[in-house]
Amino acid sequence: MTLTICLIIFVLMVIGFCTNFFSLATVSLVSMMALIFTGCMSAEEGLAYFANNNVIMIAGMCVVAAGFNRTQFCTNVANGISRVAKGSLNKLMLGYVLIGMLLSQFIQSPIVAMGIVAPMLMASAESMGFKSSKVMFPLGVVTVVTCCTLPIGAGATVSAELNGYLESYGYVDHLVGFFDPMIGRLPLLIVCVIYCAFFATKLAPDEPIVAVAAPVSAAKGKAPLKPFQEYAGIIIFFADAVALMFAQNLGLQNWQITVVGALAMVVFGVLKPREATGALPMSMLLLIVGALAMSGALSATGAGELIGGYISNLVNAVNGNSYIVGFIFFIVPFALTQVMQNRGTMLIFHPIAIATCAAIGASPVGLMIVIQAACLSAFMTPMATAAIPYMMECGGYDQRSMFKQSWILAILCCVFTVGWVMTVFPL
Repeated sequence: MTLTICLIIFVLMVIGFCTNFFSLATVSLVSMMALIFTGCMSAEEGLAYFANNNVIMIAGMCVVAAGFNRTQFCTNVANGISRVAKGSLNKLMLGYVLIGMLLSQFIQSPIVAMGIVAPMLMASAESMGFKSSKVMFPLGVVTVVTCCTLPIGAGATVSAELNGYLESYGYVDHLVGFFDPMIGRLPLLIVCVIYCAFFATKLAPDEPIVAVAAPVSAAKGKAPLKPFQEYAGIIIFFADAVALMFAQNLGLQNWQITVVGALAMVVFGVLKPREATGALPMSMLLLIVGALAMSGALSATGAGELIGGYISNLVNAVNGNSYIVGFIFFIVPFALTQVMQNRGTMLIFHPIAIATCAAIGASPVGLMIVIQAACLSAFMTPMATAAIPYMMECGGYDQRSMFKQSWILAILCCVFTVGWVMTVFPL
């Protein structure tokens, strides 16, 4: 009964996102309160989402980005890239997409990678006469889909994480090699970069569909900073970015780094306290709170386990065909991650893949890579990952425009992932 109620609220939430009758944040919070009042979630669980790590991290990053945007460095870099692009939107996007992709290899959080690049991209686009709605989707998507593909930075731990699942299940006949995740996902990285740089903008709206919550807009019309504040803003921003790349080595969480960076922007005079407060995109943060709550509720009510329980029967029905099984293990996690956080979906489906392969004596390596790629290819709704509501608010997208921009790349992700991975790592 609880699962049914949760699914009904979710459907109404999606309809609310599509209608634009209320703001995205309003629909998101109304959905969360409905979950609480119907017993799908406790009041304490709902309250905890306001203090979620991602919410605090994004708030801090937006203040850091606003401080960085007050410096001339941000403007100069953006203008420099614009000059190199020579009025070409494709060249502009290629440069920023590559930067976003590279950052996403070192930082295991697409929202952080996007937060670092977004201020400069918005400034460059504006200087060339393009609205943020034209450029935010490609940047956001590439940071999500390509996250941790290369075995560097956070990506160097992927094989160990996947082997941890195998060891915990006790099925170690087949282990994931250090370079296996990269071998499996590299073609998709290349396809995603090319698509986002040269084709994604063609489906992007020329004008924002809903109000844009730009985290860097507060810098306009303000007097230039004094030299000390100018250098402080630049140093704090890049120190924050480097610290985020090496957060695990430093023993810090991402939210701690961004909050310290935000405080430093105020302490060193880059931003006044009121400017820092004004840089907080409340509508974006409240949208994320509600989206995370819905994702958590669907996970807690057993939606994933219910769906996963039918998969083993499907695998037997197709006689273990690598491509058909690979398609099943891509499309089901891909669809489920649209309404649940990607990490939670992986936690559900990796054990299912291992158990399925153990029962038939097959190798689960390919399926585990497919599942990871599928969960990181979910970018259609704000429930998939915290980077999506951030992207929607910065680009001024509603749910319908997200579907319009997403469907072609989603098909490419499925075809290239299943076709390549299940050829290189068959059952």
